[in-house]
Amino acid sequence: MQGLILNGSKNVFEVECDDKAIRFCSLKGKILKASEGYYNPLAPGDRVVLDESTLEDKKGLITDLVPRKNEFVRWNVKKREPQLLAANLDYLMIVTTPDTPPFRPRFIDRALAQAEYEGITPVIICNKYDVPQSRDEAFMERLSTWEEIGYNVLRVSAKSGEGMEELALLLENKLTALVGQSGVGKSSLINVLDNSVVLKTGSLSQKYGRGTHTTTKGSLMHIQLKESLVGGLKGLTADIIDTPGVRRFLLNGIEAKDLALYYRDFSPYVGKCSFGMSCSHTGEKGCAILSAVNSGTINKDRYESWARTIDEMKTGRWEE
Repeated sequence: MQGLILNGSKNVFEVECDDKAIRFCSLKGKILKASEGYYNPLAPGDRVVLDESTLEDKKGLITDLVPRKNEFVRWNVKKREPQLLAANLDYLMIVTTPDTPPFRPRFIDRALAQAEYEGITPVIICNKYDVPQSRDEAFMERLSTWEEIGYNVLRVSAKSGEGMEELALLLENKLTALVGQSGVGKSSLINVLDNSVVLKTGSLSQKYGRGTHTTTKGSLMHIQLKESLVGGLKGLTADIIDTPGVRRFLLNGIEAKDLALYYRDFSPYVGKCSFGMSCSHTGEKGCAILSAVNSGTINKDRYESWARTIDEMKTGRWEE
C-alpha cells in the first residue's frame, strides 16, 4: 500500500493512505535511504510505501519513498543541511507583499532560481495589493520585470478579494506549495479560498514589520474552492502545502559559477562571453551579460540581486 505525506517531522508522519485512512507512521529502521543527506527525510507531497503487515487503525511503518517528480528545498543554516519543504509540485507560489513585511525582491529571485533548478513552475503572488505602497514606482517596475522575463505574477488581496478568482482557477486540481516570509498572508489566502479551512493567522511584529511564525511545519491540505471564486461551480478542489514562513531563503545545490543559468534573463547569454564559460560576469571585456545590462535588456536590479547573492554564496555571510 502507498500513502501521501500530509505533514510530520523527524520520525513520525501523518499519512493519507490509499485505503482512505489517516495514519501516523514512522520510518522502518528510522532511516530512509532515498532521502539520506536531508535534515528531514520526507516532506508534504511525498508518496511513500507502507508495510501492510504493520498497519493498524491509526499507525503504520514507512518502508520506502516513491521516486519524486520534483522537490523544493532550501539550505537550513541552523542545521547545516538541506531542508525539504515540499515534493511533487505542479506550482510553487512565492508570496510577497508591497510592505509589512517589507518587499524583498532578492528573496523572490532566490526562490525563483531554486524553482528553476528543481524544474518546478513558479508563480509570484503579490498579496495585500490593495495597500497604497503597491503603487510605488520601484515596486511596480520590479513586478513588471518578472513578467517581462516570463513569470506569471498575480496581484491579489486576501482582504479585499482582488485577484482571488484568478488565483483559485490556477490552483484548481493542482498541488501547490506556498512559500514566503512570515506575515505575507499565506494562511489568509487559504482561508479566503475555502471557508471551511480556518488557519491561524499571525500579527506582524510592530518593531520590525515582520510576521510571527504561525505555521511551524509544512502541511498539505485538500480544500474545496469557494464557489463564488470559480464561477459558481461546485466541487472544485485544490491541494495546497502551507510552508512555514522563512526570513532567509538560501539556495541549495546550486554553485555560484552556475547561478546565472537559473536566472531566466541571464541564461541566453551564458557561454557567449569573450571568455566563454569562465567569465565571472563582473567586469570582463566582452561579457555578454554585462553588455545586456548596459543596454537595458537585463534589468540592473536583477543584476545587482544576482551579484549580491554570488558574493554571499562565496563568503558564506548571508543577509536577510
